[in-house]
Amino acid sequence: MSLDYLLQMLRGYAQTIAVEGAILVWLLSRRHSLRQRLLAGVWLTACTYPFLWLVLPEFISPAQSRPAFLAVGETFVTVAECMLFWLAFIRRQPRQTDQTMRDFAAIVVANLASFGLGELPHLLDL
Repeated sequence: MSLDYLLQMLRGYAQTIAVEGAILVWLLSRRHSLRQRLLAGVWLTACTYPFLWLVLPEFISPAQSRPAFLAVGETFVTVAECMLFWLAFIRRQPRQTDQTMRDFAAIVVANLASFGLGELPHLLDL
């Protein structure tokens, strides 16, 4: 693993936190404090981002099979972040299905936004 790869990973991580964190602060249900929403923006990415950069490429080459890599990676990350969020912030709260669905939708939107932004250079051939 090269230094360039690790620097690219670090830049992507910072970008992902900025995009997803802002969306989660804005869209997560208000039953979560601002502190919890900020923490979720950093923590969820910290838990799942290494999978995309360090683990998954060992099984699916992004260079050889980009569609499969993206489908598996982005699906895994989104589902894992919903599960982690539920475990950390929802499971001990009173059941409020509508707010839980809002929280999960916020996580999906945040992941779609960061994915879209990350794909722009590939789409534009930059």
